[in-house]
Amino acid sequence: MRIEPDPEGDYRRRRAQPRRRRRGRWGWLLLGFLATTITPILVFSVVNPPLSMCMIIAWFDARLHQRADFRVHYTWVNAAANSDELALAVIAAEDQRFAMHAGFDFKQIRAALGNGVEGRELRGASTLSQQVAKNLLLWPGRSWLRKGIEAWFTFWIERCWSKRRILEVYLNIAQFGDGIYGAHAASLIFLHKNPAALTRREA
Repeated sequence: MRIEPDPEGDYRRRRAQPRRRRRGRWGWLLLGFLATTITPILVFSVVNPPLSMCMIIAWFDARLHQRADFRVHYTWVNAAANSDELALAVIAAEDQRFAMHAGFDFKQIRAALGNGVEGRELRGASTLSQQVAKNLLLWPGRSWLRKGIEAWFTFWIERCWSKRRILEVYLNIAQFGDGIYGAHAASLIFLHKNPAALTRREA
């Protein structure tokens, strides 16, 4: 039996090969993106961060501007080493719906967008989860690119961390002054006492 060549079929197969290769490359790129962005979130869900990206950027900026007196004040303390009053004060001041949302407070986002449309002063709408994502893993700024990456990290932080862990990390890496990171450093520098001993007024 003689098999006739199929030029049309050969042509279709040749055209399909580059498409498969392109899909394969995009698949590896997607897998690499997921691995590099989700891995640090999984790691920091159980490992206390030794530094944050904001600390690193501030240190390099100080070196760039030859600020020899600049130093990072940062000491990690567990949640039990901070007073309950401090945790409540942070939630009251920064994110009153912290226990209810899944990382994004859409009510505050709508209010912030409304202010911008009406020409009033812009207001912040970032939740504690968003601030942790920015301070721990990203850079300061207001670009849409950074906000988009921040939203991606926030989504995974909310799904991989408990609310208690989010608050614990926030209290340790939030900036309270020039080179002052975390409630422990701020409490020692400004009030000369450990954060576990703070009163409601001091918190």
